[in-house]
Amino acid sequence: MDGSGGHRAVPHTADVRIEAWGATREECLAQAVAGLVGCFADLSGARPRAVRRLRPTGRSDDELLAALLEDVLFRLDVHGEVPVEAAAERTEGGLEVRLSVTGLDSVEITGAVPKAVSWNELHLSPAPSGWSCAATVDV
Repeated sequence: MDGSGGHRAVPHTADVRIEAWGATREECLAQAVAGLVGCFADLSGARPRAVRRLRPTGRSDDELLAALLEDVLFRLDVHGEVPVEAAAERTEGGLEVRLSVTGLDSVEITGAVPKAVSWNELHLSPAPSGWSCAATVDV
């Protein structure tokens, strides 16, 4: 993992494990959203239909990561919206995440849709060349 942002899914028993990284905490969080969506949907050709703004909160960086991913899963489950792009920025009040979303019916489903974020081995922390995070999602 270098200073430029990225994400990947790694094998995990009966679930999906997502790892993401970025030069900043905010870039790492945006990459975690992309990794979450990438584990179940092909976004090639998907076009955003709307923009949603989220303000996830947490007492720690780990809680912030969990809250953000849970917010994305909530939007998916309740509103049928899939983030095509995500951008996060630090604000006076904490964090604002902008999601460019499309309908679940507009993307190709390539895997099991995640249902929840596990607290087991969840982390968001500084890394030698920026920030890294990891989360296991129940499918």
